[in-house]
This record gives sequence, C-alpha cells and structure tokens, in this order.
Amino acid sequence: MSVARVQAIESALNERLNPTRLLVKDQSHLHAGHAGAQDGRGHFEVIVVSSAFAGKSRIERHRMVFAAVGDLMQTDIHALSVNAYTPEERPGS
Repeated sequence: MSVARVQAIESALNERLNPTRLLVKDQSHLHAGHAGAQDGRGHFEVIVVSSAFAGKSRIERHRMVFAAVGDLMQTDIHALSVNAYTPEERPGS
C-alpha cells in the first residue's frame, strides 16, 4: 500500500471538496500483473461525502472528484472508483 499516494489523494479531495466523510482505499494489490499497473500508478477507491455535491448529477460529482485529484491521474492514479454522496444521502442506499 502506498501511504504517500493515499495521503496525496486525501489532501487534494479535502482541499477542493471539504468533505464531511472521506475514505481512500488503495486497491493496487488487487490488480498486480494488470497491464495498467505496469507503469507504477495505482488503483484506488474513494468514498467522499460533501455538501459540494448537492444538486449535482452522478456524472457531475465524478467530474468534481477527478478535477480535485487533477495531476495525480497522470502521476499516481491509474484507476479511480468514485462513490460520491451529499451528507443527506446514505452511502450504499
């Protein structure tokens, strides 16, 4: 697990989205040997709860998350699974 990468993702999301809940999971170990993992970038899943998502569609929320991590997509992240909710929504529902 790359603690530095997880921290970089957390920092970017905290700065741009001010989440009330944030969980970043490094799932790179699940993709060992995968063609996309050969360049050294990782696979991550994020669960982010933020009022910034209010009134936004699922696609708009994903775009906001991808914009927040920005350059990390070129240097550290190969794949990012996004779960984005407002504080009023229950994750998983």
